[in-house]
Amino acid sequence: MLKRRSVTTLLAVVGALVAVPPLARPARAQRGEHAVVFVKDTADQLVAIANSAAPPTEKRRRLQQVIDATVDADEIARYCLGRFGHLATPEQQRDYLTLFNELLITSIAGHLGEYQGVRITMGLARAVEDTDVVVTMVERPNNPTYQVDWVVSTATGGPKIIDLLAGGTSLRLTQGSDFAAYLARHQYSIHELIEGMRLLVAQSG
Repeated sequence: MLKRRSVTTLLAVVGALVAVPPLARPARAQRGEHAVVFVKDTADQLVAIANSAAPPTEKRRRLQQVIDATVDADEIARYCLGRFGHLATPEQQRDYLTLFNELLITSIAGHLGEYQGVRITMGLARAVEDTDVVVTMVERPNNPTYQVDWVVSTATGGPKIIDLLAGGTSLRLTQGSDFAAYLARHQYSIHELIEGMRLLVAQSG
């Protein structure tokens, strides 16, 4: 069965952005400040959705808007498929990207309410190659505090989240390993991978 390890971890961290402390802005701009502000602003939007009394359909619509604006889901999807991308026909590539986005949104929407009361403390950002990595500390009731780093890229123009690092593990690398293992068990059939993703979307709906 196709697993959803890093997708569900991503939704857990994104869904956890509730009651984020105010961000102290220095008088002079520092490297990475824009990335920190971007993550904080994203958090504020997710806070409003998580605490809203709106019906699930409206929450999902608003969540889709936030994810579209802040997460480069297509880039994450392509990275996760990695070297197997050349096995996909143009139609399969379109289906794969669509399903990856649907799985991400459906999973986050289904679990967003579970993370009310979680706090994230914003840290600084460090430059890593062509990205900025924003450090955050996550405090979840009755659980140990843990660090999550947000990888933000501006390769496509505006800032977009392209990865999360939790416990020293890259979530897109974890998801890519999951996809690779699934493909190996199914004779490297992109069709089987797409059908597995389609089943996960249906189960999450």
